[in-house]
Amino acid sequence: MSLSRFAFTDRYAAGEALGRILRRACLLDPLVLGIPRGGVPVAAVVAHAIRGELDVVVAEKLCAPDAPDLALGAVAADGTVCWNADVLAALGLCPSRFALERELRSREAAARACELRAGLPARSLAGRDVVVVDDGIATGATLRAALRSVARAHPARLVAAAPVGSPDACRALRLEFPEMLCLHEPEPFLSVGACYARFPEVEDEEVVRLLRAHLPHLALKN
Repeated sequence: MSLSRFAFTDRYAAGEALGRILRRACLLDPLVLGIPRGGVPVAAVVAHAIRGELDVVVAEKLCAPDAPDLALGAVAADGTVCWNADVLAALGLCPSRFALERELRSREAAARACELRAGLPARSLAGRDVVVVDDGIATGATLRAALRSVARAHPARLVAAAPVGSPDACRALRLEFPEMLCLHEPEPFLSVGACYARFPEVEDEEVVRLLRAHLPHLALKN
């Protein structure tokens, strides 16, 4: 099958495309945060391209109790939450019903971040130019929760970046985070994976390997 029908060959090619544009963004002492797991390979390439450090920001989906594939929103490790208001309204649900779920998923996000860092310290965010990267934007809830969490740490500049995304989700995100870069917003938007020729599952081991490969003392900081 011809690759021409896909926006990107794989996540690494997508990261290269983002990196070429972000090199022109005049980012100072940049820190690139990938959203696990699929966003981390993209973020790793971006970090190399802009000569930045790499870390993760974890946000877990909040799902309907009887529909685990239906995302009601997402919550970050510090408890920052984003709800899909349209989904809640359609189901007649109130966010307050999910206070316990929110707390549990927030703790899971914090534990997952520590696990993926495998002993590495979290990078400092305050006063730095931070780029939050995912491999694609469907509803935007996960990315929005991650961005809100990062914003609470007072970065000097906050940029969101994804190779592909739903036009509706991207428009909504830009209202809150104007510095948002999305390279491909197809109409109609089918799914993130449909925009890639190869879209394999990313394993935790790959995330850990990529984080360790971007330790500050490596040559990319020279």
